[in-house]
Amino acid sequence: MFVGIDVSKKTLDVALRPGGEIFQVTNDESGWSVLVERLAGLSPALVVMEATGGYERGVVAALALARLPIVVVNPRQVRDFAKATGKLAKTDRLDAGVLAHFAEVVKPEQRPILDESLQALDEMLTRRRQIVEMITAETNRMHAMRDPALRKRIFKHVQWLRAQLDEIDTDLDSTLKKMPLWREKEQLLRSVPGVGPVTARTLLAELPELGTLDGRKIAALVGVAPFNCDSGSAIRGKRHIWGGRAPVRAALYMAALVATRHNPVIRATYKRLLSAGKPKKVALVACMRKLLITLNAMVRTTTPWTLAAA
Repeated sequence: MFVGIDVSKKTLDVALRPGGEIFQVTNDESGWSVLVERLAGLSPALVVMEATGGYERGVVAALALARLPIVVVNPRQVRDFAKATGKLAKTDRLDAGVLAHFAEVVKPEQRPILDESLQALDEMLTRRRQIVEMITAETNRMHAMRDPALRKRIFKHVQWLRAQLDEIDTDLDSTLKKMPLWREKEQLLRSVPGVGPVTARTLLAELPELGTLDGRKIAALVGVAPFNCDSGSAIRGKRHIWGGRAPVRAALYMAALVATRHNPVIRATYKRLLSAGKPKKVALVACMRKLLITLNAMVRTTTPWTLAAA
């Protein structure tokens, strides 16, 4: 039995495969209870739903607590699968059926589910990114504005946003103080030159698989593994990174940029690649991958940077 769940703000459309049954429950605690009870009696091999920006978190937690095999997948993967199988129409019921079919055919690998404390950390980091983006956008508008009165208003808004950013950073510190295990992991990650608090916390919240996979798999999961673009004997393309988790990749980019100056191992790798004629961007992505693989090994073995480097 494979289950697909299409998540919306108020309802959950559930499709069972191969039986073909479809039913609906509300997306709240009462609906989750009904869903858990019904699925527990069916003992499904896999339950699949898409990431929906937060509407799925409650039902995911309820299913994980009931020890049901839940997987949250990238919506683009499912949409590409639907197109490949000729299902171009989109309704909640049809999408649930596509998800069930996707579960049956693709059988996506189960990943660790964020616990409640890490979900809170993830939400704060998401809000932090939003505030930083708003500060950048408002600052650019302020510089482009000619009217002094309007520039003054935008400046006040930027100051308010910076105060909000300080509050978020304080909340992040307070949250981690209540999580001894994750605080230790953060300190372990920050022992690497180039990895600051934002990068470490992003890895904790956005990449719970860190330390549980091998180097190739973790690089592919984040989106810093090169993929071939070859076809036959005539076409030989450049290698490209693809997919992955954008917030983690953005944090690793900044960390690698700093590490090329202050981390002896990453700096040596960067210089070697530039000397070999690699473009700076390619060399920097390679440094991101090396940094990620190093961090992955450190978390897996709980080895701080000084010993890992040796």
